[in-house]
Amino acid sequence: MYRKAIEKLYGWKESKRRKPLLIEGARQVGKTWLMKEFGRKAYKNVVYINFDSNSRMAELFSTDLDTERLIMGIELYSGKKIEPGQTLLIFDEVQEVPRALSSLKYFYENAPQYHIVCAGSLLGIALHGGTSFPVGKVDFLSLYPLSFQEFLSATVGERYTELLEKQDFEMISAFKQTYIDALKQYYFVGGMPEAVQCFAEDKDFNEVREIQKRILAAYEQDFSKHAPIEIVPKIRMLWNSIPSQLAKENKKFIYGLVREGGRAKEYEAALMWLSDCGLVHKVSRVNTAGIPLKAYEDLKAFKLFVVDVGLLGCMTGLMQRTLLDGNDLFQEFKGALTEQYVCQQLKTCENLGIYYYTNDRGSCEVDFVIDTGIQVVPVEVKAEVNLRAKSLKMYCEKFSPEISIRTSMADYKKEDWLVNLPLYAVEELGQITKSIL
Repeated sequence: MYRKAIEKLYGWKESKRRKPLLIEGARQVGKTWLMKEFGRKAYKNVVYINFDSNSRMAELFSTDLDTERLIMGIELYSGKKIEPGQTLLIFDEVQEVPRALSSLKYFYENAPQYHIVCAGSLLGIALHGGTSFPVGKVDFLSLYPLSFQEFLSATVGERYTELLEKQDFEMISAFKQTYIDALKQYYFVGGMPEAVQCFAEDKDFNEVREIQKRILAAYEQDFSKHAPIEIVPKIRMLWNSIPSQLAKENKKFIYGLVREGGRAKEYEAALMWLSDCGLVHKVSRVNTAGIPLKAYEDLKAFKLFVVDVGLLGCMTGLMQRTLLDGNDLFQEFKGALTEQYVCQQLKTCENLGIYYYTNDRGSCEVDFVIDTGIQVVPVEVKAEVNLRAKSLKMYCEKFSPEISIRTSMADYKKEDWLVNLPLYAVEELGQITKSIL
């Protein structure tokens, strides 16, 4: 499967200011595969070290962190010569040996000729857990589940993805049913690599659901294995409450729905743990449209989305027939699923600050407002082709944005103050806003 992130890795390799690279992301989003695939394509040799339950590596890094000594030890362990610039050195599950994380500082300062990429499940937890890890000595890359365009390439073909990237909406409209069918499939399958690969090969929705159940079970095991024991029950309760929170018309996260009488202070640590793991996306409220939006963030009001739309469907027991054929009883949750999908695609776009807007009276809510660094773009999400957008109009009358986006199953259309953007083209939102201005 093609992952767009590999292009960033090629750019990292050629950078004159290259530092050891840390790939962050939730468990099972494809970090190990990406590192190995990059090494296979871009380097003469690859030395792969998995630090999980690796006593020999733990011992090697336990004394001094002299880079020459470490390289010699890794060469002895792997049986391979590490040639600067020719060998990719991969540290996987690097959080299991904290001093290996600390060593990256010395590789950057004393041995920058070595190309090192690192990843690990729960790496965000390790970095926030007091590990001796100096800021500014590493590069970071965030990896998410496959985006819809990556899913489209894997299941239907790259030509369909190319049309979206070219924004050839006249041609896209001629084949829109293919895009709509693929989007409904993506709502069920999601972007976890194992699920996508299974679906691409066998088109078996039942097997996909079994894979999703295994992934969710692994996350539950991580709660017990890695989180502080006193917050494990709170993590579980918070995690399991997300689908019902998203099903509400007002999707603001309410602690009282996690447990009756629940308060923010009780669940702050649990929420931070899930966020550091990459399992949830926290989208904060703003009540104005100034740049930067971060300066106007309301830290007490937020929506919470999970890492993957397919996993959200699995958590709720959503059947593929309900998604693909439609069901009158499904209308309520369809909006939640669509917002989850849009959030997930926006997260894959670089340099976008993602928030949502409500006015102080709560009479106007815009699903997402995006800070591109140049302007603030309101984004209204519609699950079908219903194009009524009362809140978006109120927002535009108040703030007069240069561009507004309404995304739905309707075709692309640019009006005076509004762009109708098909849901299957949401990933192009950043490029579209640039090209219009």
